[in-house]
Amino acid sequence: MPSQPQTVLQVALPVPLPRLFDYLPPAGHQASEQDVGRRLRVPFGQRELVGIVEGCAPAQVEATGLREALGWLEPEPLFHGELHASARWLARYTHAPVGEVLATALPATLRRGEPLPDTHEWAWQLTEAGASALAGMRQGRPRRLAELLQGTVRDETALDTLLDGWRAAARSLAERGLAERIALPASQLAPDPQPGPTPNPEQAEAIETIHASAAGFVPLLLDGVTGSGKTEVYLHAIADCLARGRQALVLVPEIGLTPQLLGRFRARLGVPVHASHSGLADSERARVWAAAWRGEARVIVGTRSAVFTPLPEAGLIVIDEEHDGSYKQQDGFRYHARDFALVRAKALGVPIVLGSATPSLETLHNARSGRYVHMRLRQRAGSGRPPPVRVLDIRKRPLEAGLSAELLASVDRALAAGGQVLVFRNRRGYAPVLMCHDCGWSAACPRCSSPEQSRAMTVHAHGRRLQCHHCGHRRPAPLACPDCGGLGLQPQGIGTERLEELLLARYPDHPVLRIDRGSTRRRDALEKLFAELGERAGVLVGTQMLAKGHDLAGLTLVTVVGIDEGLFSADFRASEKLAQLLIQVAGRAGRAERAGEVVLQTHHPDHPLLETLIHGGYHAFADTELAQREAAGFPPFAHLAMLRAESRHAEPPMAFLHAARRALAAWQDQAGAGPAGPTVEINGPMPAPMARRAGQYRAQLLLSAPQRAPLHAALRALVPELHALPEARKVRWSLDVDPIDLY
Repeated sequence: MPSQPQTVLQVALPVPLPRLFDYLPPAGHQASEQDVGRRLRVPFGQRELVGIVEGCAPAQVEATGLREALGWLEPEPLFHGELHASARWLARYTHAPVGEVLATALPATLRRGEPLPDTHEWAWQLTEAGASALAGMRQGRPRRLAELLQGTVRDETALDTLLDGWRAAARSLAERGLAERIALPASQLAPDPQPGPTPNPEQAEAIETIHASAAGFVPLLLDGVTGSGKTEVYLHAIADCLARGRQALVLVPEIGLTPQLLGRFRARLGVPVHASHSGLADSERARVWAAAWRGEARVIVGTRSAVFTPLPEAGLIVIDEEHDGSYKQQDGFRYHARDFALVRAKALGVPIVLGSATPSLETLHNARSGRYVHMRLRQRAGSGRPPPVRVLDIRKRPLEAGLSAELLASVDRALAAGGQVLVFRNRRGYAPVLMCHDCGWSAACPRCSSPEQSRAMTVHAHGRRLQCHHCGHRRPAPLACPDCGGLGLQPQGIGTERLEELLLARYPDHPVLRIDRGSTRRRDALEKLFAELGERAGVLVGTQMLAKGHDLAGLTLVTVVGIDEGLFSADFRASEKLAQLLIQVAGRAGRAERAGEVVLQTHHPDHPLLETLIHGGYHAFADTELAQREAAGFPPFAHLAMLRAESRHAEPPMAFLHAARRALAAWQDQAGAGPAGPTVEINGPMPAPMARRAGQYRAQLLLSAPQRAPLHAALRALVPELHALPEARKVRWSLDVDPIDLY
């Protein structure tokens, strides 16, 4: 009798190749469809990799040439159902290898092959010996920890917020038998829910609309002015989701927003709220993923990568600040968490709420076209009132570290009245450039450049250090000019460090706190800075980190400086980004009982963008911008894909992209492009706006089509050929579908 064909496993591996790899099952195992979605360890060249089984099929060739998988990592599939299907869809949409997509969907520990972790919550309590020894303990952190544990059990998440360095103190107490670590079900650690404010009529209508959508997939835009109480609407929607016995996933754009949001959610919902973001240890993120996979985690709050959280009992997805660019992954395979969340919500059959005071033009267009339910919150919640905006024309005015006398007088008045002030400057560091006053030399990054000029290095540490904000290159500031030897080196322009220096000197009796990426690198740094300010009159100096959803009740004055460079840009999205930033940062003022004010200083007070925003608001700007986008054929009225290549030499990227263009043109000729066939416009190849970054020369090819279908048809034909091009071996290339940054 002829032998039965041997069945092999088709395995997705985390490598940049658009294919599956065939392996024989581990010894003693017969492959079956029940293995799809399971992790296993396989040999790959001289390495071992962790892969995901994507299928099993009869061997197409003699199976004796195949290598045998080394072993299974768990008895059941980690990927199954909706999450597996959605990840496969994402691989097709982004034209990325499915192995890379599946690897991205897993926490780092699971990618490395570690087992699915236990999901008990860990807590600490005093032993009987510890309770007896407390009175006689010496002062120090172990005693402070023992006092926190006296008569109660504290979970480790709570201890993180109550006592710095508690872990070392806990080990010390445990070694002496004075404290012990115990495992508890997460439900035992949930606080009693606290009542919230009564929703106003607009909030109540939005809440009812979301409740009425609970039975299936409905995309809803919660379009509310800053301070209108969007978070309150989220809380009611999540509480309803929990009452139905379902899970809720909430995405936020920044790690800095997570602690504040977690605190509100935990106080109001009465269930454990799990956090998932890059500021956590790998093991903690894996525990949250596992708890969601098992259906134990009922509310998950996280940043971009949390969109891959398993939701076996899904009931609601919320995307806060949906317009924010941080939802777009800019390296590896490029995906947009907001857009993928919409796909997942549709597959799961659950409503998804997109919230923002400044919706992206794509989202706003979808709402106005009837694709999304459009909910409006036009008034601030509670006693908050929209702050008036005053524009200061600083042409021909003397400036002190970039601040006008009128602006400083406004700060004086706000502090004297006991208010808090935000000085907003979206450029960190001390100054944008170091320049020689004698000969005009300026410090440039040796690894980055644009077609027009070398990229200036930003001055940090009060003039002592230079750093490139594009590639991270650092070096000490020179003591003398490298060109002329003169000593006239001077920082030019202003950054947050320079503003902080001026304000510290001017207001020695008030706290002046700088909030930017440099001052908030450590875990919980942002939360600690806000706690340090408290309710005292003081000044916050910061970048766009302060524009994203923070609720600062004592803030009465927002001052905006240094926005003029954003008014003139070749990026077609620049106006949208600047409008969103100005509206968001202005919205931090006057959110409680005390009235607020916004002071905007500029050299271009008559610029149309500023005129429209101040007199008509964000929606008036959106009307104008959408009309211009439609006339120009830009998103949301067209669909883009960007192919980018880079190399240490200038020629290979252009050669690769020219070859790609020829391949795409040949496909279009064969497919019959035109009125009856697919039409994709090809722009380039051309150098990237930043032609050299981190020592790599960069070039790009932009594809555009009025509909998605022909664009993806072209990409399906093009991507396999790109991998086969001889020119591809000399470059590193990437494909970005729906790019938001062409820089």
